Amino acid sequence: MNTYDPVVLTGIWIIIATLLVQWATAAAVKAKQPGAIPGKVPEDISHDSLVFRTHRTFMNSLENVPMFLFTVFLGMFIGLDSVWFGYWVMLFALARILHMVLYYAIATEKNPSPRSWFFVLGAVANIAVLVQCAMALWA
Repeated sequence: MNTYDPVVLTGIWIIIATLLVQWATAAAVKAKQPGAIPGKVPEDISHDSLVFRTHRTFMNSLENVPMFLFTVFLGMFIGLDSVWFGYWVMLFALARILHMVLYYAIATEKNPSPRSWFFVLGAVANIAVLVQCAMALWA
């Protein structure tokens, strides 16, 4: 039986738990709206609406988390053994949480917004793990 770095596994758990919290929050916030229709977000809302922000936070994670988890699982499958592997996974996990908190808290159309910096940190973590995988595969 293989054992994996507990930092990596904890980071994966945090990422999955964060996704669950985002889903539940988006569903609950939307369900409280008058005339809410399951599965449909009103088209006339934007960043000033908490419904929009919770929905977009969850959708943004659905766009980014699978790609990162695929990269992490590749690293695990090839036996990537690096303290940096754990650091990058935890950075991504924390960046997603901070992205979520800022998206919920700040209603802005400004680009880049404060949440954008944490989106970028998550992207950097994804690229770093992918590069580590490539280096391990072709070393």
